[in-house]
Amino acid sequence: MKENTKKNLDDLFLRYPALIACKEPIYEAADTVIECYNHKGKLIIAGNGGSAADAEHIVGELMKGFILPRKLDEDIKNSIYTNARKEAADYLIENLQMPLMAISLVNSVALGTAFANDQAADLVFAQQILGLGDAGDVFIAISTSGNSKNILYATDIAKAKGLTTMALTGRSGGELKNTGIF
Repeated sequence: MKENTKKNLDDLFLRYPALIACKEPIYEAADTVIECYNHKGKLIIAGNGGSAADAEHIVGELMKGFILPRKLDEDIKNSIYTNARKEAADYLIENLQMPLMAISLVNSVALGTAFANDQAADLVFAQQILGLGDAGDVFIAISTSGNSKNILYATDIAKAKGLTTMALTGRSGGELKNTGIF
């Protein structure tokens, strides 16, 4: 982990002392996500209700610069100059940022409603992981209770496909706590 990343995490623990109890799992989670991105993987995130909003927020922060802007790399810049409309190239290069690939499973309304109608509503996240997840990706399951069936099923499929699974839960962790995730 880069020193700057460690400093940001340490600052987080200073601002939110209650997180110190989770310090080692948070460092481990950060290392796992960094490793995923170093190997061109992606994060896949899901939750229900407020946790769905959290999933969307996390994706929004990762797909653009968060603390620091992530300038486009030279290969992308060259490809934009070569392939984009000439009048758009400079604007695109000046304003786009390198994303960290992240997908929220909560925003697929058409698939969600179709799958719920035709198959089983509690399997819509599992179905998406089956289609989008690859070994080496990371699935982040968000469930305050830790007992959301659709999140538990998604975690089962993520593990079956070779994704690393981690959870953000409330205090008890619910059933998610017992699924071998961190």
